[in-house]
Amino acid sequence: MVLALWLFGERWRLMRPSTWKLVREGGLRRFLDLGSLHGYIYLRWNNQYVKLLLNYIAPCVPSGVRKHVSRWVAEHYHCKVITHEQAGDIITLDLNIPLRDLEQVIPYSMARDLVLKGPPDVAVCECPCRHARADPCLPTQVCMLIGQPFVDFILEHNPKSSRLLTQTEALELLRAEHERGHLHTAWFKDAMLGRFYAICNCCKCCCGGIEAMKRYGAPMLASSGYVARVDETVCTGCGICEEACPFGAVKIDGIAYVNREKCMGCGVCAGQCPGEAVSLVRDEKKCAPLDVRLLAQKQAEM
Repeated sequence: MVLALWLFGERWRLMRPSTWKLVREGGLRRFLDLGSLHGYIYLRWNNQYVKLLLNYIAPCVPSGVRKHVSRWVAEHYHCKVITHEQAGDIITLDLNIPLRDLEQVIPYSMARDLVLKGPPDVAVCECPCRHARADPCLPTQVCMLIGQPFVDFILEHNPKSSRLLTQTEALELLRAEHERGHLHTAWFKDAMLGRFYAICNCCKCCCGGIEAMKRYGAPMLASSGYVARVDETVCTGCGICEEACPFGAVKIDGIAYVNREKCMGCGVCAGQCPGEAVSLVRDEKKCAPLDVRLLAQKQAEM
């Protein structure tokens, strides 16, 4: 069964060049265990994987064990909310950063490494969460694989639904999604070599991570480390930020008020506010921001 799945995934070749690159990067021993087979299936059939998880598996988990299952899933598969500027910094990174065990930034027990060679290769593919919905937000091709060996793998195995982006194209995609009111998230997964592999541009109506957090209590999203702050002298109480917030953290009572506990510091409200009454400020009670340039500088000084 495994052999048949493998040959089908490799289109009846023993191993394609991008798969061999993935094997070399993770090590043969790691690749031969079940976790790496999981990673191969996830990356090779990402749309089908997420659709199965969202539409068929998650709703069937018994309520009595849902909390434990949700926490287990989150430990293995999670993301860090990042600001628009931080997403751009990752795309334009001009130095190599092997950042390991970012516990203060990625508050999970595993899958918290960030290994990139700058400038990183970037490929865009169809968002599996939007693909899983009957009436998805458009456009659907908004998820970005960042760095090797993931970029070559997705381009070789899914050439019809993915394409290589120039740095300018990647930044334009981030800008367009930011203007649409969608948040940027940096995704980590243990089966993806235990590290960062993608930037997703998430909408509140399709994103599986947001749905898992709101509906099932799965803590799959880590705060950016910031919180929204409203300038009461400028806010007109128009309600645009309340409608835009993916986490229900903003309420209007004459003017906008932010629930700091719910706020994930994504900056969507700030980007959508027509009067520029909302800004992001550092919240020391939350985990540290994913500032790749600052983290690289600190590493160099150690």
